[in-house]
Amino acid sequence: MIQDLDIIILTFNEEKNIEACLQSLEALNATIYIVDSGSTDETLTICKNYTTHIYNHPFDNYAAQRNWALHNLPLQAMWTLNLDADHRVTDELARELNALFNTNIDTAINGFLISRRTLFMNKWIKHGGHYPTYHANLFRNGFGFCENKLYDQHFMVTGKTQVLKNDIIDIITDSINTFIIRHNHWATLEAQYLFEQKGITTDDNSQLVKPKLFGNPMERRRYMKKKYESFPLFIRPMLYFTIRYFLKFGFLDGKTGLIFHFLQGFWFRFLIDAKLYELQRQYKN
Repeated sequence: MIQDLDIIILTFNEEKNIEACLQSLEALNATIYIVDSGSTDETLTICKNYTTHIYNHPFDNYAAQRNWALHNLPLQAMWTLNLDADHRVTDELARELNALFNTNIDTAINGFLISRRTLFMNKWIKHGGHYPTYHANLFRNGFGFCENKLYDQHFMVTGKTQVLKNDIIDIITDSINTFIIRHNHWATLEAQYLFEQKGITTDDNSQLVKPKLFGNPMERRRYMKKKYESFPLFIRPMLYFTIRYFLKFGFLDGKTGLIFHFLQGFWFRFLIDAKLYELQRQYKN
């Protein structure tokens, strides 16, 4: 069993999700920390059945909330796992973690990359280049932080990382309506970030994941995103959807996959471009 693990979970009105998340952690001998940003539903009542380590902190943005937790919680364990309420640790990942922490981990390894397994309308989205998608959710205490971005943030680890074999399940939405509301908000944040990036130098982005074609999975994904951003507005979401749905076999995910790949791979990206275009016009005027 894991003897040296802290788990941080961010919550806000997550009564539909949090219990399943917490139940998925029962196989791990870990201390669970909840950082809530003012829930008014039954979220905290449910959390109290699983942990006494519950903290409240106002939410500014995801990166700020993550980094506040890492710097201010009384973390005692050697390793920290970062989750959201709509995440689930698979049984396979729990067994892998138990085995991992019962071995002598190379002292040069300061973090582990774990893939997300996206569930959309109760279907695992396996194709279209959407799986696997790696994040450095797990790192040694003091050796990781969340990059300062408004959207699409990754954890950064000081030192070497290693890829784990098994997944975290990501329940991406409970309804299409929720999906659209959330992605409209995220599109605003991403457009604002891209607009503000004009004229920013590489040195200014030293606290962000570096785009590297031959780097780790996160760095390769960031490289491909930078390539995507180099294409003209409105053209790039069309190209991206075509590549993702046809060339990367997104169509194999069926009707549910069509909905997901169209909304997440085309509509969302087109909405970002439209909002960015609007910001550019406002700036010129």
